[in-house]
Amino acid sequence: MAEYQELIMGRLSEWPYPIRYGVETEVTADVLVIGGGIAGCQAAVNAAKRGVKVAIVDKSAIVRSGTAGTGIDHWGMPCTNPDCKISPDEMMESGGQVDAGDYAFDHCSYICCNESWDALLDLEQMGLQFRDVDDEFAGAPFRGEKTGALFAFDYVNCHTVRLREGYKLKPVLHEECKRLGVELYEHIMVTRLLTEGGRQGARVTGATGVNNRTGEFYLFKAKAFIMATAGCTGLWMFSTELAGTSGEHADPNCTGDGHAMAWQAGAEFTLMERSYRVSGSFRPPAYGAGNAHNTWFPCTIVDANGKEVPWIDRDGRVLKTVEERTRPALGQKFFQHHGPQSPYDIRGPFLIPDLDERIAKGEYVLPLYADLPSMPEHERRAIFGLMVGTEGKTRIPVYGACTRAGFDPDKDMLQANVMPPDGYQTGDWWQAWRMGPRQWRGGGGRFVVDWDLRSNLEGLYAAGSLVVGGGTAGAATTGRYAGRKAADYARTATEAAIDRKQVDEEKYRVYAAVNRKGDIGWKELWAGVCRIMQDYCGETRNEETLEIGLWWLNSIRESEAARTYVRNPHELVRFLQILSRITVGEMVMYASLVRRASSDQLNFKRLDYPQVDPPEWDKFVTIRLENNEVKEGAMPWKYWLKPPYAPTLKENYQQYCGL
Repeated sequence: MAEYQELIMGRLSEWPYPIRYGVETEVTADVLVIGGGIAGCQAAVNAAKRGVKVAIVDKSAIVRSGTAGTGIDHWGMPCTNPDCKISPDEMMESGGQVDAGDYAFDHCSYICCNESWDALLDLEQMGLQFRDVDDEFAGAPFRGEKTGALFAFDYVNCHTVRLREGYKLKPVLHEECKRLGVELYEHIMVTRLLTEGGRQGARVTGATGVNNRTGEFYLFKAKAFIMATAGCTGLWMFSTELAGTSGEHADPNCTGDGHAMAWQAGAEFTLMERSYRVSGSFRPPAYGAGNAHNTWFPCTIVDANGKEVPWIDRDGRVLKTVEERTRPALGQKFFQHHGPQSPYDIRGPFLIPDLDERIAKGEYVLPLYADLPSMPEHERRAIFGLMVGTEGKTRIPVYGACTRAGFDPDKDMLQANVMPPDGYQTGDWWQAWRMGPRQWRGGGGRFVVDWDLRSNLEGLYAAGSLVVGGGTAGAATTGRYAGRKAADYARTATEAAIDRKQVDEEKYRVYAAVNRKGDIGWKELWAGVCRIMQDYCGETRNEETLEIGLWWLNSIRESEAARTYVRNPHELVRFLQILSRITVGEMVMYASLVRRASSDQLNFKRLDYPQVDPPEWDKFVTIRLENNEVKEGAMPWKYWLKPPYAPTLKENYQQYCGL
């Protein structure tokens, strides 16, 4: 290793950290949480509250790591708050959780509906202020009479809370972890799960990791493990310099490591075939232009001549006032803010769907603008001050930049997207999802978990977007729940031996690139993997292209990856992340081969099986490794309500929640 250190010193400026390749540090805990985002921190906090020794490991600094690390603007599904008129059961029955249609993990969403408000109250006790305690918004229609909370979207039913200090969310959780004595291991990529006897499908006994600053090797031993690593960004799209994460909302450090290591250990997965198109490289930052959706709801939009673009309700009725945009339609119990893509029962107000046609006819003149000055004062301050000002994707690049430049929401309008996206569909103008390549979003790539959020591997639990369709509240509540379950298991579980052969094999794999004099950099390798996914596992798929794609990914692993050089621990971890992406890409292709039917709900198209959602394929398809061979399987929709479970969500939650 000394020779390598001399080598990099000759090539680069002095590395600022001591290089400790091969040096091994052992960590022992009752519960190890892998991933320090919202789900991971909540899991660690709630496991520690049950009196067990907890460690949490993350590739970044936990104070700001994860997709919500820079902040969020709203908190969903707090159905048990005193101002809310929608019960958890009503939310679930209506499809209001908006997860994945019939492929939703309802048991995980139901946990969220029941615990979202409690999780928010926990955060309040930790120091996160979300109520209007200083009466800044006294009299505003979105201020809750009973709670003093500030609600978003549906002001009648109060099922979404605006987080006025959403940018403090991770720092507050970070401090709580420290207060409870959780051991924090930062800047460490976990690379492998260890199993009893080294067998796939056996109990998880440990994990290995490598420090991205020093290159030091870590061996973690625990009785229970919680995977909270989120999904995989950059699987189809490589464009870091020109377009950041190219429209993907997740932390770019979410590179599928949890999927890859659990797959190798024998964990079972479903919905790996599900993906979506995302915005292309030339769109504005998410919610970074004048807008009418989500963070900007219910903003007025005008054209270049100041002509207002009408809003309509789900039935096409033109809404004449701003207030009407925040109330359910006639005969509608409640709505979500997802617009025309939502199921009819919960479809919220949105701009006229034929806007592009009217622009083409000259009825409206481009560009369009978000007309903040015309909005009621409380709405203007809520949109730009609360929502844009606290959402992580907009707080610094939009709110901060515009404010420093002199933008005044009382006087100025912000320009909207100039043109609709390619392939514009109803309601897509503001999201621009249909312009670019693919990503997992809102439901792809799930761990198969039971009512304890335990995987098929003994001792391994999962939380966050690994089990529920996105959203900070979903991450927080499933992390909270999994933390309780893992702690209870760890209190009675016996210690399991580490298979040293597995450790040595992983150590060899991790450091294989260190002394290599290769000719390929990690970015080139990443770009190659993305190109394979684009070409062979894109919008449409068939058996031939998927088989070729699998061949190419294996070829890249054996050839180009074996020629990739790394010059420091940072590049070593970047290289290992791409190996994770290769594994995840293979998982997606395997699952795509297993589902021999197209599906609108899964946004999945097979050219060789064009029939859409035939009844015989109304099921989850599953994949796992057994003796290094891919085993396919299937589970019925709502498997969490089949024997041995009770027939209702409420009965099961009451039995398993552990409160």
